[in-house]
Order: sequence, then structure tokens, then C-alpha cells
Amino acid sequence: MTPLAPVNFEIGPGSTPATAAPVDTRPALIEVQDVSKMFGDRGAEALAMLAAGEDRAAVLARTGTAVGLNHVSFDVAEGEILVVMGLSGSGKSTMLRCLNRLIEPSSGTIRVRGADVTAMAPGVLREFRRKTFGMVFQHFALFPHRTILGNVEFGLEVQGMAKPARRDSAMRAIELVGLKGWDARYPSELSGGMKQRAGLARALAADAAVLLMDEAFSALDPLIRRDMQQELVELQRRLRKTIVFVSHDLDEAIALGGRIVLMKDGAIAQAGTAEAILANPATPYVARFVEHIDVASVLKVGTLTAVPPCVLRPGDDPAAAADRMEAMGCDSALAINAAGRLLGRADLSALRRVPAGQGVDRAVQPCARVPASASVKQALPVVAEEAEPVAVVDDADRLRGTIDRVGIINALARQSRRPAQEATAP
Repeated sequence: MTPLAPVNFEIGPGSTPATAAPVDTRPALIEVQDVSKMFGDRGAEALAMLAAGEDRAAVLARTGTAVGLNHVSFDVAEGEILVVMGLSGSGKSTMLRCLNRLIEPSSGTIRVRGADVTAMAPGVLREFRRKTFGMVFQHFALFPHRTILGNVEFGLEVQGMAKPARRDSAMRAIELVGLKGWDARYPSELSGGMKQRAGLARALAADAAVLLMDEAFSALDPLIRRDMQQELVELQRRLRKTIVFVSHDLDEAIALGGRIVLMKDGAIAQAGTAEAILANPATPYVARFVEHIDVASVLKVGTLTAVPPCVLRPGDDPAAAADRMEAMGCDSALAINAAGRLLGRADLSALRRVPAGQGVDRAVQPCARVPASASVKQALPVVAEEAEPVAVVDDADRLRGTIDRVGIINALARQSRRPAQEATAP
């Protein structure tokens, strides 16, 4: 089965083309351009060696300088969750801290909403950092002597906000993360997940444009961690914050959605959606990194859709449509309206029974459908219950195509073999 490109469906004149997946056209809020970071006294020499093609190990051996980042470039769209991930020592946390210059880049440029963060004077940077960035840490970083309310409002207090206003903002953030009623408690009285919610509330209370989250959920138990991942995705749908999330866990990156920047030895090994990285790993290292991934959780239904052989449209004559379906070997057909939205399914026998002068809609019955944005894992229960191929629709319920059990099995088998093949490639 191949992805469904815009096509004209078979039944009826003037067919509506299938709608392609939307392209993300949001402007870049963060622009990282050619950023490097050297840890050591011979940074300039180390940069020159990198420019000459030397690797990280050679730089360290000759200069004693550790390469934290090696010419890293990427953008983060406004309202996007971008996951920066990699193994320990890959440079992911260094990159996060370079965004707000908690770590000074050795070279390159970082712009946030067009402002050059790397060129800001210390006083300007502090003010910009305070207004623009919120941070959520792995180990909560809550003040044990302050209540949850006191912790959440701390950043606003530092900004000099009047007490009534900061209390209102803090309480709204506390309620937003599900800690209403816990504002008077102390961190020692909260579970790990609740402490992390308090840390998130503190970042949200400041209403920063960008949230920087460094291994924010890695200290939590697995079940609580999954709950927090889902909570963050839900908050993102409501608040549309721009989030850069550091993680070493590929399953976590997939759960959060969006794009992934996969790092190795201070450089970007590959960037893209989890699905794109899984389908086309750029290097054997990337292929090995994704070979144990839950493929069914990553592959989207929209990339596996097939063109339905028969589609009914308003104005089709039932008898003529039935004749064409019979000639094409179709026992049933999906029906769409003039805007391409799915109406349901009509059996051949039902079309034959429609009285002369009536429309094909008289034969249409409700049918199963799955969204193109759903993962194969989410769609499997629906597809398994249906004898016919299941309709795939976009967010506006327009027909994108169909998917069936055979197509899913073939896609899963193909994808599960590919990383292993890539990993053995020269």
C-alpha cells in the first residue's frame, strides 16, 4: 500500500481529490545556527580541528578540549514541542542550556523571536531570559521551606510583581496542572509526580514564551511518567507553548509527538518526526537507535492509506453506480458529499434496491472510520473488527483513503525489517 496522493476517485464525475496531510507553516520562534561548544582552554584550536574534519576523540586527545556541541543547527516552530534526545554525553542538555545561555556557546548564533541571544549583554540577557524562558528540571528544584504556592509564585516575586497579582497567577497555574487544594502543602508532603507538577506550574505561572524541560520526567516511576507525558501533551493543546524537551527515552519522545532532534557526540545525527526517522534512518547509528521501537505506535494511518477503488458522490445514479461497482468487483463503496466528507458506506445490493429517481444516499449506512493522524496501534482495534477496508479521514472528516489488516501487517513487517538492514549497511 502506498501513501494516498491527491487523486480522483472512481465513481462519479468531478471527484473531489483526497486531502494531503497539512504542512506545518508556523514561523520559527527559535533559530539555532551552527552552534558549537568547547569545554577547555584551547577552544579556538578545537574549533579549527573540527572545521578541518577531525572528530571529537581526536580533538580531545590533542587539545584536552571536550566537544560539547559540534556545529548544531535547527529551528523550533512557535507552539511546537521539539524533543532533543540522545544517549548520555550526546550534548542534548548542553544544547538546552545554550538556548538561554546558562552555558555560553563557543560559536554560532541563537535567535529567539528574531532577537540574537548570543549577542546580548549580561543585563539585557538576564531580563530577556526572565521574560522569555521557563525551566523545568529533572529533580524538581523546589524550595523545601516554601509551600507549593510559595514555590510557584517565586519567579513572579523575583520579578517584583505585586503580591495579589502573583498569587492569582500562581493559583491559576496550580489549578491548571491539577494541584488545586495542595497550594498550602510543602514539597515533602507531595509525591514525585505532584512535585513535578508543581515545577511545571512554576514555569507556567511566569507565562514564559518558551519552556525548557531537561529530563523533566525521568526521575518518576513509569506509570506516573506516562501520566505526566499525557498531561503535558494536553496542556500543550490548550496553551500552545513552545517547548524544548530533553530526553534520552525514544518512547517518551514518541509520546510527546512532534519532531525529534537526535544527537550523537555533540552533533545532530538526524532530525525529523519519529515516523520519518523510523522510515528512513540517516545512518547505521540511527537505525540501531530505533530498531527496538514500537513501530505500531509510531506509524501513522495516513501514510498507509490505499486509494479506494469505488467511491460514491452526490448526483451519482444508483443503478449506474451499481453497474460500475459490479464491473470493478466492488461489493460496497464509500460515499462522500460535495466537500469530500465521508457519509458512510453503501452495499451493492442496497444500491440495486434504490427506487428510480432517488439518490445514492438512500443506500448509505454509517461505517467505521479512523483519523489519518492516528497511530496504527490506535487503529488496530477498529480495523480488526471490520471485514471491509476501513475509511481513513482527516481532521475535517474528509476521506483520505482506506486501510485494512493486510496493509497494516505488510507495513509493520516492512518497517521492522528495515532498521536491521540499515544497521548492517556499510
